[in-house]
Amino acid sequence: MRDILPALRRWYAASDPFGLATVVGVSRSAPRDPGAAMAVGPGDEVVGSVSGGCVEGAVFELAQEAVASGEARLETFGYSDEDAFAVGLTCGGEITVLVRPVTPERDPAFGAVAQSVLDGRPVTVATVTDGPAPRGATLAVWPDRVAGTLGARGLDVAVTADARGELALGATGVRHYGPHGERREDDVSVFLHSFAPPPRMLVFGAIDYAAAVARVGDFLGYRVTVCDARPVFATPKRFPPGVEVVVDWPHRYLRGTETDERTVICVLTHDPKFDVPLLEEALRRPAAYIGAMGSRRTHDDRAKRLTEAGLTPGELSRLRSPIGLDLGARTPEEVAVSVAAEIVALRWGGTGAPLAATAGAIHPPT
Repeated sequence: MRDILPALRRWYAASDPFGLATVVGVSRSAPRDPGAAMAVGPGDEVVGSVSGGCVEGAVFELAQEAVASGEARLETFGYSDEDAFAVGLTCGGEITVLVRPVTPERDPAFGAVAQSVLDGRPVTVATVTDGPAPRGATLAVWPDRVAGTLGARGLDVAVTADARGELALGATGVRHYGPHGERREDDVSVFLHSFAPPPRMLVFGAIDYAAAVARVGDFLGYRVTVCDARPVFATPKRFPPGVEVVVDWPHRYLRGTETDERTVICVLTHDPKFDVPLLEEALRRPAAYIGAMGSRRTHDDRAKRLTEAGLTPGELSRLRSPIGLDLGARTPEEVAVSVAAEIVALRWGGTGAPLAATAGAIHPPT
């Protein structure tokens, strides 16, 4: 959704109706996760994707119908062994897509939601997908306010409480309620789509490899900061636009910076006087990934120094060193790809093995 917001905002500001299709459920080897979106706007302009191409044609027609009728639709697409040429997912998975019309009259909070997402401010959008409530009705939930309604006050109250809980975790998924928000009933299905601020990537050491890692981090959607104590290297012109560059001692900067379970830390300083105090700080705080560059000899020396500094075996086990997957990388750009591959594999539980050498679902349930 985040990627297609500029077009959606343009249509919304011009009061041009558009059909918005959102993946609200997946199973087996589905190609996209819940929250993936596609929209059809004026002049049949299409942005986004819900399946990587398998069912986009059918969803395009559903979006046109939703705009014409003013009604939301819920459709499930899967692969049929009996009719392999029918519209479906040839990968064998299944996706459920909610298609709804969007106009300023129907969805007056959409503009504020879009602005919050673009500004990196947290917001959750709750949308009725099924049951005895208006399908397609939305409730926007911020930490300090709400806008819209799902059709019943009790339902709004229950969903608001859950939406704020999901927002704190950055989670997205379907919840079930009674018609008036009853917790032990499942008549009404509500899709909670949480937009949390982008995760952070902290890159330490402003070398050529850092510039390449910063580029791939920015491409993957991280908010990237590069930090180095040497001002001659830590200059914004050496890094992509939008990447924050900080001149400071790495361990001191990290000590004053908030991290969470989504934060990625790449230590490319390759110098004990920077590495050891920095990793001593990093390995004792929340982070999704902590990787450090260097040879195996450098790693052994670094691990010895960190042990002498008081780190436990459990803390040291979090360190991915030497950094990256074994791709045979040589250039800074190739090394950046290997680092990105390791980050993605760790995030989703991938093995790093060639898919041709594996069996089973390519996209296992998460």
